[in-house]
Amino acid sequence: MDAISYQRAADVNGAIQAAQQPGAVFIGGGTNLLDLMKGGVAHPVTLIDITRLTALQNVETLPDGGLRIGALVRNSDAANHALVRTRYPLLTQALLSGASAQLRNMATVGGNLMQRTRCGYFYDTAFTQCNKRIPGSGCAAAGGFNRMHAILGASPQCVAVNPSDMSVALAALDATVQVSGPNSTRAIPFAQFHRLPGDRPDLDTTLQPGELITSVDLPPPAFSDHAHYLKVRDRASYAFALVSVAAALQMDGHTVQAARVALGGVAHRPWRAGVVEARITGQPLNAATLREAAAAELASAQPLKGNAFKVALAQRAIVRSVLLAAGQTGDFA
Repeated sequence: MDAISYQRAADVNGAIQAAQQPGAVFIGGGTNLLDLMKGGVAHPVTLIDITRLTALQNVETLPDGGLRIGALVRNSDAANHALVRTRYPLLTQALLSGASAQLRNMATVGGNLMQRTRCGYFYDTAFTQCNKRIPGSGCAAAGGFNRMHAILGASPQCVAVNPSDMSVALAALDATVQVSGPNSTRAIPFAQFHRLPGDRPDLDTTLQPGELITSVDLPPPAFSDHAHYLKVRDRASYAFALVSVAAALQMDGHTVQAARVALGGVAHRPWRAGVVEARITGQPLNAATLREAAAAELASAQPLKGNAFKVALAQRAIVRSVLLAAGQTGDFA
């Protein structure tokens, strides 16, 4: 490992000021950052320890009835918090489907938002073609082993996917990321927080250098009664999603009054399924309508040699997750 310096921040302003040093990064749970450092992928010069910032460790109700989850709240604590479980069950389901219990006990909400892709070419420094790790070097995954990779929103520069389960639920719930920087604070709508790769796949988010995530804000609960997170993976636990679907509905009998659907495992960021939402809103919910909507959503997919199966898999997962969110069971094929 490289030589690094270590500082423990006493407050948010102190953490932000310390992060203005070249090569400085924040560390909370460290469940992803330390792996990247040990593998020679990340090379921070200074670690700014923010774990003692108590102001970022709370879950509290907002004046409008929404919920604020501090950036340092552990994933396990967020998933099991009474207000999250009752008002935002979709988020609880997504959090509990990620990683292992031990990792969830360490990982933080802010760190979850910042985790890097699990593309094998990104993680293995023996491969010198990775635009995310070495900008301008190429993308080995595009013509290599790409079973886990993107089918939507990719570019010739990068076909990696975002690995977070939590973020898929937050995308569906229209969350907002609150950040503080050296000059101001700002609120980033979740749809604008993660980036598509374009020609800068080394940039995962729209955060500016030195900015610190302080919380994730959820709007007032409107989808508590009909929500389902479906994660399709190679094994039942400790695996990243081939495809995941976060679905939340408002129902009037069998008719969809409002729909929120997001996909994971298919793009460089959580993919909001706007086509599906538009096509099922105001309609009686049934498998046939959903199959047509899912096919339209995936019409723009550009699969690679190794992951063409994801197109049909994503369509089937959408149908299954939305019907389960509505409380329907049976044959979803």
